[in-house]
Amino acid sequence: VQLQASGGGLVQPGGSLRLSCAASGSIFSINGMGWYRQAPGKQRELVAGISGGGSITYAPSVKGRFTISRDNAKNTVYLQMNSLTPEDTAVYYCNGHVNRHDYWGQGTQVTVSS
Repeated sequence: VQLQASGGGLVQPGGSLRLSCAASGSIFSINGMGWYRQAPGKQRELVAGISGGGSITYAPSVKGRFTISRDNAKNTVYLQMNSLTPEDTAVYYCNGHVNRHDYWGQGTQVTVSS
């Protein structure tokens, strides 16, 4: 099983980005999926998560600006990020509970700067 994240990049403050994370391999079940981020010198933190049943949680700092969604047919989770600020700059990692194991994507850099 592999999780492949994409969609990061450089964006100006106030801009938007959409991250994608696709799970591939021999997949029998996928439950929760989510996005974490780690800024330089900081611990990795949960940004948003979505359960197998569709329950969603957001970090307070992104609520109202970020939207997590999933396409179960494509084994893919998305993170739509709007109104980005420099404080959102970090490496973003996707996580998925696949076949009763936790897997991590490789990380994608998001840089918010003018």
